[in-house]
Amino acid sequence: MQILPFYLVCDESGSMAGDPLNSINGALPELHREISTNPTVADKTRFCLIGFSDDATVLQPLTDLSDIDTLPALSAGGFTAYGEAFRTLLRCIEQDVDELKRQGHEVYRPVAFFLSDGNPTDNGWMQAHKELVEARYRPNIIAFGIGEADPATIGHVANFRAFMQDDKNVSPAAALREFAASLTRSIVRSANSIAADGSGGFNLAVDDTVPGFSTVTLDKL
Repeated sequence: MQILPFYLVCDESGSMAGDPLNSINGALPELHREISTNPTVADKTRFCLIGFSDDATVLQPLTDLSDIDTLPALSAGGFTAYGEAFRTLLRCIEQDVDELKRQGHEVYRPVAFFLSDGNPTDNGWMQAHKELVEARYRPNIIAFGIGEADPATIGHVANFRAFMQDDKNVSPAAALREFAASLTRSIVRSANSIAADGSGGFNLAVDDTVPGFSTVTLDKL
């Protein structure tokens, strides 16, 4: 089978408590329903959920969403260690892709949706990020910033597309509902493009614009 792995890497620091994480947790069941009940999408994609604060935890290992009943909830507390998130994501991707290939699947480059409401609180995050984006299975990263996140930092994290909450027009809770909807659309559309392409190719179908967010210019090398 042809498999496209998706990773959601979500900030669980203390500042995400209340409406921000409630909005994400409220949207995860819809994401699960939308994907797990669509055989074409479920067959072509795998999904992993990683939460990070002082450290990073794999809350849901990479899976076919039709094989599980629910997704675990995120919980807030601690600081914002970007480096832990990137190191955990890299370890997961390397293990997951190797295992999928061992099973005989054709694996497309992983896609990581990264979400944070603040600036990194650890000193080594840039080196961890460099190792992630230079790895053999480096993911396409779509980064979203809300609240006190720095647009320049969000632009550095992303290597495919970056968005920043538009404070003037939308609350963090409303923006995060749009973020979850964009993530779901990207998984569904990308999976459908694999099924529709007789050559075995696919298009990574990420929204050009997301309601409640402005586009951030990616970091130049």
